[in-house]
Amino acid sequence: MQLNDWFEKAMSYNDYVEQMTRNKEKMLSIYERFELKAEHVGKLEGLRNRKLRAIALTEDWCGDAMVNNPILMKIAEVADIEVRYLLRDQNLELMDQYLTNGTSRSIPIYIFIDEAGNEVAVWGPRAPEVQAFVDEERAALPDKDAPDFADKQKDMYRKMTKRFLEDDELWERIADSIVERLVK
Repeated sequence: MQLNDWFEKAMSYNDYVEQMTRNKEKMLSIYERFELKAEHVGKLEGLRNRKLRAIALTEDWCGDAMVNNPILMKIAEVADIEVRYLLRDQNLELMDQYLTNGTSRSIPIYIFIDEAGNEVAVWGPRAPEVQAFVDEERAALPDKDAPDFADKQKDMYRKMTKRFLEDDELWERIADSIVERLVK
């Protein structure tokens, strides 16, 4: 399938939110609290006449999607980008064309396309600052065969979720990264 076909197959934002069973309230709370900086707005308004669209490969259980999707929606509103959502696990044929480091089905992945369905930009799954934070947290975990690994991993996920929900500076770094990819 071509990217336009994937876009047509995908869900609207409202349909995606309606089908969510995990992280819905958390994602919506970020959406309600996040505001784009004026410099982002200025850059994004210049994209309005390009009539870009985006395909978001995502899942509602994903903490990265929980924080990135609402920021994408704020960007899309300003830039007049229609975003459609595909669930990763039901669309592996497309997902496997956008593997992180050529091996990982990490999400979210945002594929920006023009009216003809040509890929214009791809972003995901994390802004560099978020990746550094995640790498640091993972490096602190004990070996997988350690008796306390599962507990430490749960603690790490709780810490990451808390930061994703509360750190508006982190939200700004995510917006910076997406905007930079779009306006280059």
